[in-house]
Amino acid sequence: MHELRRNFPFQKLIGLANIKRSTYYYWIKNRNRADKYVEIKTAISSIFNENKGRYGYRRITLELRNQGLQINHKTVQRLMKELGLKSLVRMKKYRSYKGNVGKIAPNILKRDFSATRPNEKWVTDVTEFHLFGKKLYLSPVLDLFNGEIIAYNIEKRPVYSLVSKMLKQAFTRLSEGECPILHSDQGWHYQMNQYIQSLKEHGITQSMSRKGNCLDNAVIENFFGLLKSELLYIQEFESMEHFKAELDKYIHYYNHKRIKVKLKGMSPIQYRTHSMRAA
Repeated sequence: MHELRRNFPFQKLIGLANIKRSTYYYWIKNRNRADKYVEIKTAISSIFNENKGRYGYRRITLELRNQGLQINHKTVQRLMKELGLKSLVRMKKYRSYKGNVGKIAPNILKRDFSATRPNEKWVTDVTEFHLFGKKLYLSPVLDLFNGEIIAYNIEKRPVYSLVSKMLKQAFTRLSEGECPILHSDQGWHYQMNQYIQSLKEHGITQSMSRKGNCLDNAVIENFFGLLKSELLYIQEFESMEHFKAELDKYIHYYNHKRIKVKLKGMSPIQYRTHSMRAA
């Protein structure tokens, strides 16, 4: 526009551009000024790409602050828009895998998803993936203290070993005197005598959701929704084996790298480590 002023009336130009006179003069005044956000923009792009487009402006703001860059979240939102960066994640309603339903244990957890220490309350469930005409099943244990996946197993079929191998991993996390609650839905895996006896042998209290009430196990359901939104729905996979490898990587990323607002901008493992040092 600045060059066109020599040949056309100024008022007509700003009218065609649909900008105010003050906006034009602000642009003229600042066009040769160095961009004071160059460093911030570089950091934003780096964080966005490192997390494969999974972070929006709020989580990027937290990560910038973790790096010692104090900046308002609205500024980050504006800079991301200038850079053309937008989170790829669009949360979809998650439907959990359902087996046969029965009734073995009471709902001891009662939607109290808060925990004051590690290995106080655990939750578990099974989710199903459909790719390449095949199925894959994931069975994790999540610690309600920090949202960490402390154990998990992946199988091609929803057989009992899907859960039993996961349990063996989880038991190794327990120190002497630790007796957590382990909450699940009423799926058939959790009704098996082997499962019930394994919990008793390790001093674990079994808790179950009420029939057909997914909100009783909302935290693990939310994790599955997040997992599918941040991995399954935004990445391309060459085979089921490739997906399984990426699933392992995602769980490691979720535990070690992915920061949470409610964990004061730390990842689950960072938060657990920080809390143990502070104790």
